Formats: sequence, C-alpha cells, structure tokens
Amino acid sequence: MKKVLIFALALAGYCASQAQNIIDAEEGRNYNDFYQRNIVEGKKATPYPSLRQSDVIWEMVVWRDINLDETFNQFFYFPQDETKDNQGRINLLNLLMGGLERGDIVAFEDDDLKKEMTFEEITKQLEGEGRSRIEEVVDENGDPVEDENGDIVTRRVQEPGVFERDKVKRLRIKERWYIDKQDSRQKVRIVGLEFQYQTPDKLNDEGELLFAGGMVWSPCIPMDDMRTRQLLVNANVYDPNNDVRERSYDDIFIQRYFNSYVVRESNVYNRSIADYLTGEDAMLESNRIEDKIYNIESDMWEY
Repeated sequence: MKKVLIFALALAGYCASQAQNIIDAEEGRNYNDFYQRNIVEGKKATPYPSLRQSDVIWEMVVWRDINLDETFNQFFYFPQDETKDNQGRINLLNLLMGGLERGDIVAFEDDDLKKEMTFEEITKQLEGEGRSRIEEVVDENGDPVEDENGDIVTRRVQEPGVFERDKVKRLRIKERWYIDKQDSRQKVRIVGLEFQYQTPDKLNDEGELLFAGGMVWSPCIPMDDMRTRQLLVNANVYDPNNDVRERSYDDIFIQRYFNSYVVRESNVYNRSIADYLTGEDAMLESNRIEDKIYNIESDMWEY
C-alpha cells in the first residue's frame, strides 16, 4: 500500500511538472517552431593553432576563383532580398560590407595585405565616379531656357556612382598550402578574399567615352584575422540537404565546402594562368596545379 501511494504521488508530481512546462511554453512560445531549438548567440571563432616558421617545411601560395553562378556556390550569393523571411540568413557580400561599414573588420588595398583602407576609401573605389548625362535647363515653371540665339540651354550633370552588389558573381581567395613538420600533414590557410565587380564607363565633359568600364577586384579582406572570422562564425548559411543543420561561413571556408578552380600559383614570373594560356589549355594548367598540390604530401612517403 505504501509503494502504491509513493507511485501515485510521483505520478502526480510528474503530471504537474509537465503541465507547468506546457503553460510556460505557451507563454513564451515561438509559434514558428514546433520544438525547442538551442539557439547559440554570440558564438566565438576558434583560433587556429599557433605555428612556428621552423615547423613549416614546404609552402605554396595559390589563388583560386569561386563562381557564384554555380549551383553549389549559390549560398554565397543568396538571399538577395533581406526584407523577406530568410531564417536569419544573409549573403556573404552584404555580411562583409556591413562589417566594413561598422568597423568590425578591415580591408586592404590588395592581396599583399599591407595598406589598410578606410570605409570611405573602399566606398569611393567601389562606387567609382559614376556616369554623366546632358539635361535641359528649365525655369521655375519647368519650361526650357533658351539662349540669345533661341537654342535650348543644356548642362552636364554628374550622377553619383553606384555599387551594384547583386552583380558581384565571383570571389577570389588567396591561400597558403604548407606541410607542418610536427605531424607531417599538409594543411591550408585562406589568408585573403576579394570579389569582382563592374566599374562604370568614364566620360569626358562632352560625353565622349574615355575608357570603358570593366571587371576589377575589390579591396582584399584578411581571412586569417580573428575579427573577420568572428563575423563569419555568427552568420549561418543554407544547407540544401538538411534545414536543421547549422553551418556558418567560417565553417564553409575552413571545411572548404565550395567549388573553385586555381587561377594562379606562386611563380618566378609573378603571373596568372590567363597571362600565358587560354581556353582548354588554361583549364588543364589549373588541374595540373591542383594535382601538384595534392601529390606533395603523398610524395613525401615514397622511398
């Protein structure tokens, strides 16, 4: 009888606690979810292990491009419209530009990562000088103004430059491959990231084309900087296989979860593949460099 009473009391206590949990859940419930999610805010990027120069027995610098038009890489490019419900996601370019504007991260003039730029300098470079146009001069009534010869007076107006973020379709990363003597393993660190964008045409005062705009590379953002990694680790990206998985941009780059191709290796001429090969030959050269990198480690163990 005593055991039955203890069991009844325990069951009543359990039911009461469950009822209280349901009440508490209803009071502060997020109706977008049907189960309690463990949301970690303010994640901290894990620093890379310290490395001494004496531990590096082989090193090679490689530049590679990431095409955002490739289906596999489109999580870098989307979402474009952040006013919609994007499950808290932000595309990489907006994330980096926001970090630069707030001063959370820095950027340098080029991938040598020596001369730092202010956000105003970065904005001026990205926006360019804009385009100029001819417009008619009108009076207070909106009627065209004529000169003494009866000709309509015109003037040239310089429009502000515009940086069209949605047209950025290519990233370039600079990375250093090396072999660590401590464990005889080949490793890689991404040290810099740039993005390619379109510059506007340059016109003179008469509206004649001085030189056409083209595709150029942005200032370089250091990827081995803890400030950059801290920004990346708190931004999750879309996983096409499982919505419940959380993978940050920091994870993406560390795990190398992207498609890319080599466009340059460190060489005596300091040139890119495009400087000496085109078409299929350039593609084969890119593959040759890839094979060269991955064969270095296995070749160490041949006798």
